[in-house]
Amino acid sequence: MAQEKEALITLRKAHIKGGEDTVLYDVDMDIYPGDFVYIVGKVGSGKTSIIKTFIAEYPLEEGKCDVCGFRIQNLRTRDIPLLRRKCGVVFQDFMLLTDRSVHDNLEFVLKATGWKNKADIEKRIMEVLEAVGMETKEHKMPHQLSGGEQQRIAIARAILNKPEVILADEPTGNLDAETAHGIMNLFRKLNETDGTAVVIVTHDRHIFENFPGRVFVCADEHCRELQSSSEVIDLSITI
Repeated sequence: MAQEKEALITLRKAHIKGGEDTVLYDVDMDIYPGDFVYIVGKVGSGKTSIIKTFIAEYPLEEGKCDVCGFRIQNLRTRDIPLLRRKCGVVFQDFMLLTDRSVHDNLEFVLKATGWKNKADIEKRIMEVLEAVGMETKEHKMPHQLSGGEQQRIAIARAILNKPEVILADEPTGNLDAETAHGIMNLFRKLNETDGTAVVIVTHDRHIFENFPGRVFVCADEHCRELQSSSEVIDLSITI
């Protein structure tokens, strides 16, 4: 059972900031290896701020946050890149470098995170492209790819350093329903095949109903985990 493992991410009585203001109070959360987790809520409810706290983009001024062995509230600036190597982050707007090919986007990340051996770099690039079904697209430029293909490359980029957890912020927000379904299947595959924990921020009820997992709801300045699937069905009135 997940509870017998050591948590990858722990929040205790955490006050989550969204910019200058506190948006969530007293958040408790544990995310374990192999978990498939959603953080859901209305726009502006604080769900994305939780992700930004995990990667030390937003400071934690009250409470406790441990992520992959790093204590966020005491994290030194020089350790932030080490933290982010353990967390593969996927954004809604892909954030690919538009002036270089798929291959060179991935190579850039590997070199920036300390990879030096050319053979190892080439091998890892092909491994992640195969994992996301994009092995024939390595020489394409981002503008030559569809939205779904760009998101697959963004996921490939996120798993380059074999992260312990993937943090995905509205990863299907700019995609049509069919493409979004394919992206969610990919997340599920990575979760089940590699045992990578996946945390997805979304306000799309259909996503977490069709791909079940643990669900945390952000509402009224608090975040709580749903205890039954019947509660999930009722979320349409709050999202």
